[in-house]
Amino acid sequence: MVVLISGASRGIGRAIAQALVKEGHRVGLLARSEEVHKVAQELGSLALPLLGDVRRLEDWERAVAQVEAHFDGLDALVNNAGIGIFRPVHELSPVEWREVLETNLTGAFYGIKAAVPALLRRGQGVIINIGSLAGKNAFKEGAAYNASKFGLLGLSQAAMLDLREKGIRVVSILPGSVDTGFAGNTPGQAWKIQPEDVAQAVLYVLSTPSRIIPSEIELRPTQLR
Repeated sequence: MVVLISGASRGIGRAIAQALVKEGHRVGLLARSEEVHKVAQELGSLALPLLGDVRRLEDWERAVAQVEAHFDGLDALVNNAGIGIFRPVHELSPVEWREVLETNLTGAFYGIKAAVPALLRRGQGVIINIGSLAGKNAFKEGAAYNASKFGLLGLSQAAMLDLREKGIRVVSILPGSVDTGFAGNTPGQAWKIQPEDVAQAVLYVLSTPSRIIPSEIELRPTQLR
């Protein structure tokens, strides 16, 4: 299977890429950071590094074209790229608001828009949007992040209805707190979900038969901090 992953240079995206390659899948790794080249080098010939910004449709279109040319097709998209800026709603700047919404929500829309033609050429496909439990549960200082993740869940649900009869399944994975350096957090907190746990959920979705859509998967840690 050929899978394009955004935000693949670190954290959840990197763990997803590692898990997929371990299972023999081929991966396109899209990220803004040059670190993506190091990740691809570590993963070997099954990985293709792709520099690009998910906020730019042309970067997505170029990434899809490169993946199709390099691996002779595309089977799945994992919309994983995301950022978080957390402050009271009245203290958010318009620039910060746009940055979060354009990355977390518009970026996923662009990914879907760019990938669907390639998936249709394949005859079927899977789109996995890495959302968050913050897409259902608002929290203090989360206005921009909550709005982006609530919106991503709505986008996923509507896209699922649009694409299911075309052979393209759309799935949301909604983890709680994940142990990464996201938004300046310090990794190493054992109570949190591990990036590898999210990767296992992606592998599960990709292993399900095409006759079903596991449309929404919520992941919670068993322990609280």
